[in-house]
Amino acid sequence: MNLAIDAGGTNLRAQIWHNNNFIAAAEAKSGGIGLYAWIETLLTQYREIKTIGISFAGQVEGGKIISAPNILIDEHNIKERIESKYRVTLKIENDLNCAILAEAKEFGVKNICALYVGTGLGLGVVESGRVIRGFKNVATEIGHIPYKKTPLRCGCSRDNCLELYASGSGIAKQIEHKKALCGTTLKELERAGEIEIVEMFQEALLVAAGTTLTLFNPQVLVLGGGIIEANPYLEELILKNIKDYALSNSLDGVKICKSRLQNASLSGALLLKDFDD
Repeated sequence: MNLAIDAGGTNLRAQIWHNNNFIAAAEAKSGGIGLYAWIETLLTQYREIKTIGISFAGQVEGGKIISAPNILIDEHNIKERIESKYRVTLKIENDLNCAILAEAKEFGVKNICALYVGTGLGLGVVESGRVIRGFKNVATEIGHIPYKKTPLRCGCSRDNCLELYASGSGIAKQIEHKKALCGTTLKELERAGEIEIVEMFQEALLVAAGTTLTLFNPQVLVLGGGIIEANPYLEELILKNIKDYALSNSLDGVKICKSRLQNASLSGALLLKDFDD
């Protein structure tokens, strides 16, 4: 059996598969139970699990959890701890690296980027069929590139991250700072007259998309994440304005579209068993 886990900032989701057959699903709150403890409950329940793939909304390196701003972590050296206690193989990757594996398979291309906008702002990149990870497995952290100074603080402790403008957590911080009395969705902000926050979000999203296309020159730029799913107009916004934010040569022949996958990060976690570390 194979266990695939999507450890997100809000929920922990799991699927158990045997060969190509779906067996079961499980879910828990990310802040309600430690990731290690939750995996142990699943391994106790499904004793035939042999491989574990984890899509993780944070920084990981060599099977170790480096940072996790929104997930309760009760064991940082999770690969070594689980593998030494149970007869399983565990692989853990950043959630966008997992998502891009699934997106590359879905689109059948070897040069592809996935820009996901949800609680955070993330980017996954496959170049010539290989995931770009970087020296410390923190490459393509587009949400944390310097953008504009703000009184707010990002989860990484800086005050100028792109994620402070183009993400759900950034929007929530903007609302709290302004003491605005409204919900955190773009539609609720517009209804409440908080147009400035919406416009800042849109501008930052265009900067993120343009920077991605200019730096990595993909065949396909996939847009995903909860905010993209909830606001279909953002795809059209990017298509209409991207020429003003990206190098013109990087737009030649590129396909920009929304993700076709329901949960790319979870699908990518299942694919980890077939990829070398």
